[in-house]
Amino acid sequence: MYLTQFLHRAIQQDAQRVLTVFGDRTRTVAECVDRVARFAHALRSLGVRPGDRVGIMALNSDRYHEFLLAVPWAGAVTNTVNIRWSASEVAYSLVDCRTDVLLVDDALAGLLPALRKEVPDLKTVIFCGDGPQPDDTLNYEELIAAHEPVEDARRHDDDLYGIFYTGGTTGRPKGVMLSHRNMVTSAMGTLATLPVVSKGGRLLHAAPMFHLADIAAWAMGLLAASTHVIVPSFTPAGVAEAIARHRVTDALLVPTMIHLLVNSPEAADADLSSLHGVLYGASPISEETLRQARERLPNAAFTQAYGMTELSPVATLLSPTDHDDPVRSRSAGRAVAHAEVRIVNPSGAEVPLGTVGEIAVSGDHVMLGYWNKPEETAAALRDGWMHTGDGGYMDENGYVFVADRIKDMIITGGENVYSIEVENVLTNHPAVAQCAVIGVPDKDWGERVHAVVVLAPGASATAEELRDFCRPHIANYKIPRSVSFTDALPISAAGKILKRELRERYRAG
Repeated sequence: MYLTQFLHRAIQQDAQRVLTVFGDRTRTVAECVDRVARFAHALRSLGVRPGDRVGIMALNSDRYHEFLLAVPWAGAVTNTVNIRWSASEVAYSLVDCRTDVLLVDDALAGLLPALRKEVPDLKTVIFCGDGPQPDDTLNYEELIAAHEPVEDARRHDDDLYGIFYTGGTTGRPKGVMLSHRNMVTSAMGTLATLPVVSKGGRLLHAAPMFHLADIAAWAMGLLAASTHVIVPSFTPAGVAEAIARHRVTDALLVPTMIHLLVNSPEAADADLSSLHGVLYGASPISEETLRQARERLPNAAFTQAYGMTELSPVATLLSPTDHDDPVRSRSAGRAVAHAEVRIVNPSGAEVPLGTVGEIAVSGDHVMLGYWNKPEETAAALRDGWMHTGDGGYMDENGYVFVADRIKDMIITGGENVYSIEVENVLTNHPAVAQCAVIGVPDKDWGERVHAVVVLAPGASATAEELRDFCRPHIANYKIPRSVSFTDALPISAAGKILKRELRERYRAG
């Protein structure tokens, strides 16, 4: 199993089919394969060896699509950088997995000076944008033009495809190692369960392509012979225009995007009738948002996916028909064809149906492990099962209901935020004696990051001052959107902050 196998099949069977659409730029299967093989040659000529990591820090584009294929074609490993991170967070990931070749576009080029200081081993930067080329970078298009196509390295099965960084409970991101087998298994198994991407359709990429959710949809699109319609980033007007102009049939959107799309005046008059399938996940969707979406998109079938990066990423699907059932619609659906799901107690034994425990998943889509983190790998992967850290229960028909997150994680706008990461920054402020970061409901973002702060004796600080203090250290979506000040935090007998009590208090407020 290997991802570039989909390209070999496509060029044999349908070489002149349009594979990518980006703005006014369209490329066929044959053109894409040629460019992928040429860029792979360029990477090898730059000293990239089998297993080396190659990163990309860019908005969505057809070149991002080529990167995802050219890197394994060259025999290397992808590192898709979270574009919402600060320079220090990006630098940590690059140093951690020793990425010394990085692609960057116009939108992210401003981070290069800081990265060059913090990542001394960053030897090669390739500019893949369309604007003025930054100094000391190579040009993506010139590299393609200067190199002949090379044969596919055909990395496969348990060879590492990519390292995908996700939030860490210790405050540092963890590099999730996913193999070609992991990726292909998830794509095939998901499509075998439900046709979430229609065969020969047009698949929209509006969610960030660095995120595994979109990469998983991209892989399914390769398998289903989709045309990939790509917009740089999500805006309601831009997505509506792309759907109408290119007659998009399928889209992956997080609930926040769905909410913004169906409530945007800028998208109100767009013809969205071509959209036949919407796959959503990353966070729960409210009943009101779903109702509005189904009214605005009457031809679209809605499917919810539950999973995590460590599962490549799909574990369960909630089918379109299940959305009409008042009970099942509150679940995360049932196990996909390639996964076995069960609910376990702390010792790993399966609990009775209806009993809350930890959701555990097994299958060929389960990650190889965390990069350079053997202890965390061993804690998560036990006896062949990925312990998700999510609490839930299963009913008699196999539907999984997520009851609570065991890991202290906030999901805001589809992005994972680990509270300890934010707390580590806030407690460095001289006015902060103690703090706890929790998620509270938000009508636009699903949840928002909320900080509860105890000030040091005699100290003073405003919410905006604390937010400004966070900005150089963590990504914007991790910065608390709201701050409360209190005299003391609730503490357990063991000395732990009772975050459940805080959630109840502030959610009620």
